[in-house]
Amino acid sequence: MGALRSLFLAGSQSRWLREQATRRGFVRRAVARFMPGERLDDALAAATVLAPHGIPAVLTRLGENVDQDAEADEVREHYEGALDRIADLRPLAPGCEISVKLTQLGLDLDRERCFARLLALVERAHQRGIFLWIDMEQSPYLDATLDLCRRARAARPGVGVCVQAYLRRTPADLEALLPTGTGVRLVKGAYMEAPEVAWPRKQDVDRAYFELARALLADAARQAGVRAVFGTHDTRLIDAIRAHARERGLPAEACEFHLLFGIQRQVQERLAREGARVRVLISYGAYWFPWYMRRLAERPANVLFVFRSLFRR
Repeated sequence: MGALRSLFLAGSQSRWLREQATRRGFVRRAVARFMPGERLDDALAAATVLAPHGIPAVLTRLGENVDQDAEADEVREHYEGALDRIADLRPLAPGCEISVKLTQLGLDLDRERCFARLLALVERAHQRGIFLWIDMEQSPYLDATLDLCRRARAARPGVGVCVQAYLRRTPADLEALLPTGTGVRLVKGAYMEAPEVAWPRKQDVDRAYFELARALLADAARQAGVRAVFGTHDTRLIDAIRAHARERGLPAEACEFHLLFGIQRQVQERLAREGARVRVLISYGAYWFPWYMRRLAERPANVLFVFRSLFRR
């Protein structure tokens, strides 16, 4: 499946393929499994459906690498409005959070302007009592993302960042990050990276993921106030992390798992029933093609779903 994964990741960067695929009805039907719609209203409606099951949501508007300041300003304004809507909807869907990409906020254009937009969102989120996550993108953005995250976390406490287990440098990055008390969402990684930058074999990524998870549950991280979140659908890893937490005498709620909308709903509900913290990442927006291709690259089962959808009317 390594070749297939590489094919999908390469396809995620193709403008021509994006233009063709977004016109195809079967592709749009398949995408509907992973996102409830392109509008914020669609994501909020999905969050209200999850809430009675004790599963809050993390909302993220799809898009990256904006190339105009006006577009980056629009993204900031959109998220400011989304934070207000989430706060208003709290009685029906408590615990909702947001997750943003820095290239959506103009990181490619000007780092300081990007930070000003990020800080505006951090302040609005703080006012509304909502946690804000910063997504991690390709490795060239890693240092800038961690730098702006630290600066944002110094301004307000409710900030976290995603780190990717497949990157060889992540153990050192995590060691430097933990003393700051920043929230950390650990994922495997879903971008095309060179083998000298990222572990190419699944077994090596899985091993790295579990070792990083152990660090996130260690005494030093807990004493620093780190919010440890595990973003994975790998049930073997989920079970191993929970077993490790039990061996250390940690309560069930010490483990928080973030899973994608539309995937393994029964697993999500089971984890919530068993006392683990669970949130579902709900994506929305028109710029879904690159994100969707990365989802196909992550799990072979997602590819089978697409082929089945070819035969539906």
